[in-house]
Amino acid sequence: MKHIITAFMAAVALCASANDAPEAKNDSTGGFIFTDVKTIKTTAVRDQNKSGTCWCFSTNSFVEDEILRIADKEVNISEMFTVRKCYKDKAVNYVRMYGIANFAAGGGVIDIPYVWKRYGAVPEEVYTGLQYGEEKHVHGELDGVLRGMVEAVKSKPNRRLSTAWLDAIDGVLDAYMGEIPATFEVDGKTYTPESYAASLPYNPDDYVAITSFSHHPFYDEFVLEVPDNWMWQRFLNVPLEEMKAVVDNAVENGFPIAWGADVSEGGFNWNKGYAVMPVPTDAASLEGTELARWVKLSDKERQNKQFDINGPCEEIVVTQESRQEMFDRQETTDDHGMEIVGYATDQDGNRFYKVKNSWDTNQVYGGYLYVSEAFLMAKTMNIYVHKDALPKALRKKLKL
Repeated sequence: MKHIITAFMAAVALCASANDAPEAKNDSTGGFIFTDVKTIKTTAVRDQNKSGTCWCFSTNSFVEDEILRIADKEVNISEMFTVRKCYKDKAVNYVRMYGIANFAAGGGVIDIPYVWKRYGAVPEEVYTGLQYGEEKHVHGELDGVLRGMVEAVKSKPNRRLSTAWLDAIDGVLDAYMGEIPATFEVDGKTYTPESYAASLPYNPDDYVAITSFSHHPFYDEFVLEVPDNWMWQRFLNVPLEEMKAVVDNAVENGFPIAWGADVSEGGFNWNKGYAVMPVPTDAASLEGTELARWVKLSDKERQNKQFDINGPCEEIVVTQESRQEMFDRQETTDDHGMEIVGYATDQDGNRFYKVKNSWDTNQVYGGYLYVSEAFLMAKTMNIYVHKDALPKALRKKLKL
């Protein structure tokens, strides 16, 4: 998922605990009053800062929360270990494909189990990836250097590839992110990345990645056609209502969900802590002074006014067909990774999903936001969840 670069710089960490009792959340800036109905136990909100690594922060958080759920054990897993492994494998893939592939900072929910199974994992304290004079992740220069290298290599100025270019990639990654230790200690025990991953109660084979698009058959797998699916991984395809049922069943039963979504919509308001899909204003429904003001607005002013939300609003009805059209017209794009950790209601009783982000905590809900059902149904790119979180009927259909 492509990261939308943010500048949220506060360093405060927030750790939310399990909470099944309703809790009022009064948003005086957005006009919503959210009451938490179900909140899944989760680790601290973290900050990807100026790096395109939301996919790793969100899915790492999901894995940490699964370890909390399964073993009641809190861990802080290094994002940059996974990011580094993916950087190198993306470089190999890009050069092998003669540059006809994606090489960028983005990734997806499946990248984490991919690295976990092949390379393992390490704690954050062992590998921070911060070896270049910054206290927080700032990857612009690193991304640019790596891009320049793979472009030079794939052009084959020597007519064939050298035997040194992969070592050069490793050299850059070592310089910026640090060398990965062969062994390290945790609680007095010595581990390798592989043995540390094996010691934790997360088995990638117990999880599934799901999407919902009608240009492929339902109840089967297909390669999701987005640039950041650089490994051409396959996703299970289910009808929209059944994808939503997976989310609802998961949350009700205490399972977190890694969530890939489009956040470029005007209804995604991070500062005010909500995401909605309001019904477009129709000039034919306006009268008198309202109509006179509307017709004088520019297109940009009308768009801004459209998303000037001051509390509960009427939202669009999302269907399989309308969702597909948004994807086909590239109105729904692969933007950002987050984690669903509960649900709430607004003051009118509408359901909203509680979502944990990786843009620090200096925001109205301390790093969380509330996403409407319509937004979730329209703008979900994919979800990643434990198989046990699926309704039994769907598991049977998918032969899981």
